[in-house]
Amino acid sequence: MNNVLTYSEEIAAALESGSPVVALESTLITHGFPYPANVETALAMEQAIREEGAIPATIAVLDGRIKVGLGREEIERLAELGQQGVRKCSRRDLPIVVGLRQHGATTVAGTMIVAHMAGIRVFATGGIGGVHRGHPEDVSADLIELGRTPIAVVCAGAKSILDLPRTLEVLETQGVPILGYGTDTLPAFYSRSSGLPIDQRVDSPQEAAAIIAARDKLGLGHAVLVTVPVPEAEALPQDEAEAAIQEATRLADEAGIHGKAVTPFVLAKVLELTNGRSKQANIAALVNNAHVAAQIAVALHQ
Repeated sequence: MNNVLTYSEEIAAALESGSPVVALESTLITHGFPYPANVETALAMEQAIREEGAIPATIAVLDGRIKVGLGREEIERLAELGQQGVRKCSRRDLPIVVGLRQHGATTVAGTMIVAHMAGIRVFATGGIGGVHRGHPEDVSADLIELGRTPIAVVCAGAKSILDLPRTLEVLETQGVPILGYGTDTLPAFYSRSSGLPIDQRVDSPQEAAAIIAARDKLGLGHAVLVTVPVPEAEALPQDEAEAAIQEATRLADEAGIHGKAVTPFVLAKVLELTNGRSKQANIAALVNNAHVAAQIAVALHQ
């Protein structure tokens, strides 16, 4: 095991025995949802993974220590610290929070790095970052990390507030295969389909695991992106979601909001414009992705 990381007893035992483990990010706890929805969602994702026969490893940095596997008290502590007391951690931030003994919540990119260091092969999240609408120079670090860290990332596609066609172009350049789990098109986070093509449809955890295992045998150093449509009962119609996103993006531009401040602003506006339905879709996707990720981790183990 990597001696830079601190493991919970459960995760240390699981990794030693080769049991299936699924990594989880921690920004949803500090920056994704208000209390108590943040804690409830984090725990629901962990429970979903356990129900499928795998072990959840929520990742964060507390007092400069990179922790792989959080207990309930640590999740509650992160929620209490919130946005003001916790730094969002991508690749560039990890040495800062470790060196200065700060608190950090791992993003998609940050979680991928730590999970790979720990030897965890599968990671479940909501939506990855991408290219921002109207600002093609603003490219999420998630996309670059997907091109250089060999892990399987299970998500509901990129956040649909982003420029999805340009996001796919960057992923293609980075050499990242995009799998559609039970779908022939890229899911659109809040909605089940963006209408955009993916590289390969898979219809079972075993098919996804076979591709991930082949990537490893070939020694290729990129992620495999497994995209899963949000459950139909909680999905937003694509036209309704798109109308809310366009209006929220317009308001962000009007207010002069750019860079990393855009995503939280637009997500909050979409929540308001959809009367909270976007939050329901987000949570449903997160929990569903955790189920699928655990099934893939078990298939890889087998």
